[in-house]
Amino acid sequence: MGERGPRSSWVRRLRARGVVAGAWLLSRLPERPLLALAGIVGDAWCRLAPERRRLARRNLARIAAWMDETGRGDPARRAAAHDGAALTRLVREAFRNSARYYLRLARAGTLSPAEVERRFVVDTPELLAEILADPKGALFVGLHLGWYELAALYFIRKTGRRGVVPTEIVADPELQAFLVASRERMGVRLVDVASARRELAAALRRGETVGLVADRDVSGSGIVTTLFGHPARLPAGPALLALETGAVPRVFGTWVAADGLNHARGQTVPLPEGETRRARVEAWLEAEARAFEEYVAEAPEQWQAVFHPIWDDLAEGLAA
Repeated sequence: MGERGPRSSWVRRLRARGVVAGAWLLSRLPERPLLALAGIVGDAWCRLAPERRRLARRNLARIAAWMDETGRGDPARRAAAHDGAALTRLVREAFRNSARYYLRLARAGTLSPAEVERRFVVDTPELLAEILADPKGALFVGLHLGWYELAALYFIRKTGRRGVVPTEIVADPELQAFLVASRERMGVRLVDVASARRELAAALRRGETVGLVADRDVSGSGIVTTLFGHPARLPAGPALLALETGAVPRVFGTWVAADGLNHARGQTVPLPEGETRRARVEAWLEAEARAFEEYVAEAPEQWQAVFHPIWDDLAEGLAA
């Protein structure tokens, strides 16, 4: 035990410095060849991670079946509902997009305001106008779709309001310091998820922008709702925060289109009326799930939640 502690600390420091150096290097190399390399890394990842691949295949097959039944999304993606080869391509593309996402995340800190503007397209400009006209704090609720951090950068710079985002604290102090510093440069303040509710409520009352991703129930305490036609748990945090502060949630999704631009779509989803607090939360989660379905259908292979348990029946027998 006496040797494990110091060696563990040394390994953590080396790993943190490697991440910092890698991010520095990746942010200074040309993007196009790096994206091509990320695609190759994604292909290798797909072959070397059988459990992750099987879970993604099950999840994407369910999403494709829903898209096929409802006529949502483009025909090539809907074909994965009844064509095994099309489903294999969709799974492989999910791995490629995941690798590209981490590359883009490493380079995010160097993006200028002009570059963010160039890369980002809001398909619902009326929502942006509504947010800019509202002097109160903005509560954004999104999902792990596309390059969702770019949406945070865009809206923070558009509104001129500081952004506050909950996160789990990394055990490595040096790596945590790097993450905090890099996000601070983007105008984003990270708060510990353990005390996030109090801090986020205070931020909204100060008129700041709060961003939440709410498509995965990591705590196991979420509320069952219907997602892509089947029961799934979603975290109740955004609805509870809206109830506490009076903030009106804006649910959004963002994805990278074939032209390389990041498209975003959003909608205001107010808390519905109800006899009880729980009834209001449950009704809001159903409305949120409908918005999530709409956005994921644009690019299901860019939804990183497909690599994690979404529906209990599909996760059985897999070490996800």
